[in-house]
Amino acid sequence: MFFEFTVQPGFNFVKSFGEKFNIPVFKNSLKIPDDLGEGYIKMIDIEPGFKLVLHHYTLKQDFHLKRHSPEESTEVISIVFNSNETPTGLAADRENAIQFLKNNGSSIQIASTALGTETFFPAYSEVYFGVIGIRRQVLLSLLRIDQVSGPLETILFGNTMFFYHEKMNPEVQRILKQISEINDQNKLSDLYYGIKAHELIYLLFDKLLDRGIEKQSPVNKADIDKLYVIRTAVLADLSQPPQLNALAKFAGMSETKMKQLFKQTFGDTIYNYYQNERMQEAGFLLKHAGYSVSETGYRLGFSNLSHFARLFEKHYGITPKKYTAVG
Repeated sequence: MFFEFTVQPGFNFVKSFGEKFNIPVFKNSLKIPDDLGEGYIKMIDIEPGFKLVLHHYTLKQDFHLKRHSPEESTEVISIVFNSNETPTGLAADRENAIQFLKNNGSSIQIASTALGTETFFPAYSEVYFGVIGIRRQVLLSLLRIDQVSGPLETILFGNTMFFYHEKMNPEVQRILKQISEINDQNKLSDLYYGIKAHELIYLLFDKLLDRGIEKQSPVNKADIDKLYVIRTAVLADLSQPPQLNALAKFAGMSETKMKQLFKQTFGDTIYNYYQNERMQEAGFLLKHAGYSVSETGYRLGFSNLSHFARLFEKHYGITPKKYTAVG
């Protein structure tokens, strides 16, 4: 399956998707037919210039989703909340579970819709994500911030393309789960959708405010593709610390530009990002993949298990042994 679209004023994703695949749309919602899979796509108008589109489905075919850059500039900001959790069925297969976690980690992406994007979903994988499309002026009135700098200045007032990647914290995951459970038959469901969409905006921008006041550099799709190549390379083997010169050469980017744009996009230096992901995987291996503390430490490249335990406790606030024992 392949679906391509361009965000323009008045664009309705659900209606356009339904027309493409001959699926009836009722009240800005459609049900995936049995021959294609199962699930739904729905759009909620929170207020003028502020929409929420929910995708929750499992398709029988690979799905390629492509957003083209509009010919004219648009004031719409796209915020994508990817909520992917490791399927229960993979828990018995530790290697597959680990690979799934690396490839499908939950995240939030904030971008100007002037930036084209592509996403690929393999057949029979459960897809759940929400997309907020919001006009700059609407977002500005919601945030009510008098002085902005760093990423917020670029998002709210910049005239260049931008792209930011945030890790999804448990609170955002909780809200997305609540949204997925909203009963559309409830007469107050639209109000509840609005409340939860505003909560997502608050939690995201509360995190972005922590990124500092550094001047932001413009990015393009080629830059973003290279940054994700770098990120994938860093995550490919968490037992080995990243070698910056080798990463830059591999991605075809100068080391200076690579370090600057990586921190701008992902909110941290490459090495700190690596260490954080290392600890995240350590937690996963202990809690979900059945590894012992020593197996986890050695797998992640720690020859000194005391050093591993200290880093783990600094990250989680609890020792690896106690973390494993917590239900």
